[in-house]
Amino acid sequence: MMACLLEAPLRISVLSEVTATSRHYVDRLFDPDPQNVLQGVIDMKNAVIGNNRQKANLIVLGAVPRLLYLLQQSSSSLELRTECAVVLGSLAMGTENNIKSLVDCHIIPALLQGLLCSDLIFIEACLRCLRTVFISPVTPVQLLYTDPTVIPHLMSLLSRSQHTQEYITQIFAHCCKTPEHQTVLFNHGAIQNIAPLLISPSFKVRMQALKCFSVLAYENAQVSMTLVNVLVDGEQLSQVFVRMMQRDKPIEMQLTAAKCLTYMCRAGAIRTDDNCIVLKTLPCLVRMCSKERLLEERVEGAETLAYLMEPDIELQRIASVTDHLVSMLADYFKYPSSVSAITDIKRLDHDLKHAHELRQAAFKLYASLGSNDEDIRKKITETENMMDRIVSGLSESSIKVRLAAVRCLHSLSRSVQQLRTSFHDHAVWKPLMKLLQNAPDEVLVMASSTLCNLLLEFSPSKEPILESGVIELLCSLTQSDSPALRVNGIWALMNMAFQADQKVKVEIVRALGTEQLFRLLSDPDTNVLMKTLGLLRNLLSTRPHIDQVMSSHGKQIMQAVTLILEGEHSIEVKEQTLCILANIADGNTAKELIMTNDDMLQKIKYYMGHSNVKLQLAATFCISNLIWNEEDGEELRTRGSCGGSQERQDKLRDMGFVDILHKLTQASDPNLCDRAKTAMQQYLA
Repeated sequence: MMACLLEAPLRISVLSEVTATSRHYVDRLFDPDPQNVLQGVIDMKNAVIGNNRQKANLIVLGAVPRLLYLLQQSSSSLELRTECAVVLGSLAMGTENNIKSLVDCHIIPALLQGLLCSDLIFIEACLRCLRTVFISPVTPVQLLYTDPTVIPHLMSLLSRSQHTQEYITQIFAHCCKTPEHQTVLFNHGAIQNIAPLLISPSFKVRMQALKCFSVLAYENAQVSMTLVNVLVDGEQLSQVFVRMMQRDKPIEMQLTAAKCLTYMCRAGAIRTDDNCIVLKTLPCLVRMCSKERLLEERVEGAETLAYLMEPDIELQRIASVTDHLVSMLADYFKYPSSVSAITDIKRLDHDLKHAHELRQAAFKLYASLGSNDEDIRKKITETENMMDRIVSGLSESSIKVRLAAVRCLHSLSRSVQQLRTSFHDHAVWKPLMKLLQNAPDEVLVMASSTLCNLLLEFSPSKEPILESGVIELLCSLTQSDSPALRVNGIWALMNMAFQADQKVKVEIVRALGTEQLFRLLSDPDTNVLMKTLGLLRNLLSTRPHIDQVMSSHGKQIMQAVTLILEGEHSIEVKEQTLCILANIADGNTAKELIMTNDDMLQKIKYYMGHSNVKLQLAATFCISNLIWNEEDGEELRTRGSCGGSQERQDKLRDMGFVDILHKLTQASDPNLCDRAKTAMQQYLA
């Protein structure tokens, strides 16, 4: 066990004696002689360099407001103002608390104001301090955008020196966090102004310019499309990025250039089969995943690669056979640090603390790799202990790891084979159900999507899940404010009801409640509506079930069907609704509800003559079921009304359905034509 020496925190009780030694520095800032003030600031500068305790003392003693006052006084000499900016920059280099104190003293507007001065050395000192303040996580980036004149002024200062270029691009790279920020920078000429810096003689400038482009292009089609056409010294920008990914370049540069090309590709500006993606960017990102790299490089490499190939099956296939990537990722669960990287105990300590980031990145990349291809999924699940790793990932303390693990599980659950084998062997459903208990929405969405797949009829997990009381849980999801959760809740119920026995169906209807079912049938989200119709269709699937559901809820269901057929809905929605009607028409007693409803019969007639063949086909199914000629049991024929098939056929003939069927036997669509002929044969039987 190695002991780490930690500095004891500065306690308030000893503050008085500690600050006494620092007080004279602050007192000298108030000396009436400007020369003494200047010397005091210079001495203070030398005292605080590399001394965090001294920095904290001076802040506590109120040095900051005085330094800012001197910096802004027009009567102060340029040398004094510059030295003040340097000391403030040094104070900012301390702890996050120091930065908070500086920001609270309004250092940012004071320094931005200072940039209006013409003296380059003073401007550079102000920018250096601004850079340090802005790259701190505790500084609100919005402060850069408060005054609309600031961004154009910073753009105009880019040409002044290599230092202004380095600091300003670093500020932009750190403060571009939202689409609005991207737009502001884009509209003020960021691309034209920063592109030439990619070939600057200074590595720091090239690197910060590259980082700017990566944050500007991220999920931004406008920026990405513009970047494709930019020339730097006669060379296309994408080629400049490709050069920066060469193996002899520093890792940080390779990785950032790969991110730029990845973002341009995802935004649609570069094709996924372009050589610069397939032969350069993808292999570069795979290299970043090797265990020779530092932890943060491996994390960033894996996450960027996952994002690059997420929508593209070809890239997933190429990546899966590049450099043994699938087994290389297995190391993410073993070695937080490569042996070569552990040069000091600090590094080891850091990597052990951040090992969960590696696991998160590996899960994300596995999820992306396995999202489409069956062979890749098999390869992933056969990687050593993979399923166990995912299962333990589902209960990790880090929410990000849990989310990535469930994403990975969801990706693998799209495979029939995996559902039947590894998912069953590892009883994956248990930790998944546990995860669904009180997770945040983004985890719930992924976990419930996975559950939908585990409830498919061929999944061996379906039975144990049903027995675990999942129905209540899913019904509660359908009441969520999030459309994605409502969809998943109802989707899972739909899968559960498919070919289920009557007991399960009754339980679903009971738990969901008719009120909620009909609320979902008028949901503003089309996906929710489609899945609810799917659920209804699965509930109404065998004759005894159809008759039972319709005897208790027939009136409301017919009402809902009417509303949907009359409403402004898509072809898909109406087709699904007509299929439900066809199922009702297939019931023994249930078909009465249609036969005694002339308004509904007129609607079916209308859809048989519709311009869309899918709707014609579904409506023809309804009629076909209504006129079906197997005698439906004696007890019905004695009921009068339209009980027997003969009476039904007569009524439908009188309403003109036979003429329509006759016309449809001439239809150009072979399916429709066959369906109409089959129905006509019932009349002849």
